[in-house]
Amino acid sequence: MLKLTPDMQPNQDSTQLPADYLDRIAAKPQKGPGIFSKKPVFFGTIALVVILMLCVLGAIVNISSNNIAPTERLAARLLSIKDTSDKTAGNIKSAKLRALNSALSIYLTNTIRDITPILAKDNIKVDKLPKNVTLAESNEALLVTLEDARLNVRFDRVYANEMSTRLENTLILMRQIYKSTRSTSLKTFLDNAYKTLEPTQKEFSDFNDTTS
Repeated sequence: MLKLTPDMQPNQDSTQLPADYLDRIAAKPQKGPGIFSKKPVFFGTIALVVILMLCVLGAIVNISSNNIAPTERLAARLLSIKDTSDKTAGNIKSAKLRALNSALSIYLTNTIRDITPILAKDNIKVDKLPKNVTLAESNEALLVTLEDARLNVRFDRVYANEMSTRLENTLILMRQIYKSTRSTSLKTFLDNAYKTLEPTQKEFSDFNDTTS
């Protein structure tokens, strides 16, 4: 029987696997897309959130505006137009338009004075209107437009057009309030205010800076 010498003994270590064998054959995890590869989704989500926020904000502003009482809106509009008339009077070149604007300013002063006690009966303080009301009738954008017109030497024409539009909208608002109110004093006030303002609005509408 053949005997194996010590040198001929099978190498027991040859059948043993390396300690890191399983690590070597294990499938290495694939690197997923980095954060930068997710930019389109990430920024798309942000854009969607911003859009939704703007929609909600717009809805809130719209609801707030719709909740304004017509009489509050009228008071705020008269104040806004008066402020515009006074602040820009010095930029008017046409003598005819200056006279028309001066007459409008006097009308607004008297009209605001007359409507104040009438609205006070409904707890509306003309000199302390809610912020959302004054913002709804703010003239800031108009003043920017008029300043641009002044710099481009088009002030008189632009001013007349803008005032014509605002006065026309004021007349419409007066009619709406007149039809809906039950207050006799307010009806009387609106009737007189409307009849006085209507021809002034027409003069602004008909103004022609090439012939004045």
